[in-house]
Amino acid sequence: MAGGIRLSAKASQRQKVQFHASEITMPKVNLSGMNVEALMDLRKRVDEMLLERRADMERQLERMGSAVAVVRGRGRGSALKGKKVPPKYRSPSGETWAGRGAKPRWLVAAIKGGKKLDDFLIDKSARKVRRKRRSKR
Repeated sequence: MAGGIRLSAKASQRQKVQFHASEITMPKVNLSGMNVEALMDLRKRVDEMLLERRADMERQLERMGSAVAVVRGRGRGSALKGKKVPPKYRSPSGETWAGRGAKPRWLVAAIKGGKKLDDFLIDKSARKVRRKRRSKR
């Protein structure tokens, strides 16, 4: 191969190690001094390296995706997210609160006024009946 680039075994190993490093470095090559065959060979090797690199990256992304899915619980959120729960507290005016999230203003005002949280509890026996009715549907 006249005028072409021929790499020794050590040089090709060194090039592979450089290729797998985080920053790819290639030896400086004078392209204008190369013949067509050498340029086509170089192009073929670059294409092969790019395909290898792409396959490596796809494998890494697959592993990362499966790791993220395991951490997130396979894409599902909390089992309780979006579920409605029966109200646990009721104000004298009929407003209700399930006991989740921030306390409603009416409850905060009543507690500041000297009432206790237990004063607004809805009868537990009524809640059980309601829960039974819902489960039969």
